[in-house]
Amino acid sequence: MDILDVAIIGGGAAGLCSAVQLKFLDRSLSVGIFEQLNRVGKKLIVTGNGRCNITNRNLDKKRYHSENGTFINYALSTYDNYYIENFFADLGVVFTYEDDKAYPYSLQASSVVDALRFAVDSMGVKTYLECKVTDIERKNGSFEITVNNEKYYAKTVIIACGLLSGGEKSGSNGSMLSLLKSKGYKTVKTTPAIVQLKTENTVTKSLKGIKVNGEVDLIHNGKAEKCESGEVLFCDYGLSGPPIMQLSREVSRKDGEFMISLDLMPEYSYQNVVDMIDFRTAVLRGRALEEFFTGMLNKRVGQQIIKQIGKKLSDNVDGLTQKEVKLLASIIKGMTFKVTGTTGFENSQVTAGGLDTTQFDETTMMSKKDKGLFCIGEILDVDGDCGGFNLQWAWSSAVCAAYGVFGLLEGNL
Repeated sequence: MDILDVAIIGGGAAGLCSAVQLKFLDRSLSVGIFEQLNRVGKKLIVTGNGRCNITNRNLDKKRYHSENGTFINYALSTYDNYYIENFFADLGVVFTYEDDKAYPYSLQASSVVDALRFAVDSMGVKTYLECKVTDIERKNGSFEITVNNEKYYAKTVIIACGLLSGGEKSGSNGSMLSLLKSKGYKTVKTTPAIVQLKTENTVTKSLKGIKVNGEVDLIHNGKAEKCESGEVLFCDYGLSGPPIMQLSREVSRKDGEFMISLDLMPEYSYQNVVDMIDFRTAVLRGRALEEFFTGMLNKRVGQQIIKQIGKKLSDNVDGLTQKEVKLLASIIKGMTFKVTGTTGFENSQVTAGGLDTTQFDETTMMSKKDKGLFCIGEILDVDGDCGGFNLQWAWSSAVCAAYGVFGLLEGNL
């Protein structure tokens, strides 16, 4: 009976990284990756709109979320973005930066996947595709892994299979979390994060496809809770764009009523906008309101705001009252949308929640319950904001586990 030194469950970012790091540490290790899809890295290949935001220069711990906030400290500090940049340099991947966000210089996520795939193949890592793991049991000093009703054996196991984000098409169904839960592991509630928001307002449907830059406030039960700025996309179902997706975690994890308030001119005060509109009423006399905001706002957005105060686009500018001017300014400074939910796990970039991290060693990612069992990446209760933070967690936790496995096999743990 062949026994692998390491069985890695999941051929995504964390799984591939841990396999490469293990081989960097000891080329003689027998390592196998079990992936339930027909290829590895399928989820990674679509990250960052296909460009792969691989990490971030500013790994502020506040950009991460977990019930056990200090769990991330060792991994992110020890195997930080500089470590990961060097790691990928050894695989031939050159980084480029946009502000603090790092991307492969090719701006192709596929090149990151290919670099990892070429590395595991050349290093002799066995890759088992279309292999769904349904059980893991400790037997006679090793782990028995049930795959497609067949049995495989390994001295150690790294679980790197992610959770629910991306849905079945990306191999994310949460089955491994359910398996570990059935074996007595504690979990933290899972919800979608970095995901689009559905809204009740039909305005978004009429503006579908339009992007605006603005400041977005998330209002929870009448109180402003969090603010983000950037490009917002109007969709038929609601709102998308980086600031919306950044705020979505709160919507998924809290009860109550949520509203989005969109400031279309954040550089100007309310009074500035009132004065600006007053000036336009003076210089654009005689024109139809259809063109009133041309040169100030996106044309269709401006027309929608005109309609929201009950005016017709064919009405004359001269007919605007001071009360209507102030109403227009208030909408520009706070266009509101009632949130009805998110677009779900299938459209989310990451899952919040997962395995309770108090059950794992923060320096090795090894289970405190089952010696030789390691968990990394998204399956743990750690999720980050937009901007490369989640991939950095995948890499950092994967390298931690690789060193942990190596130490255990060498008899140092």
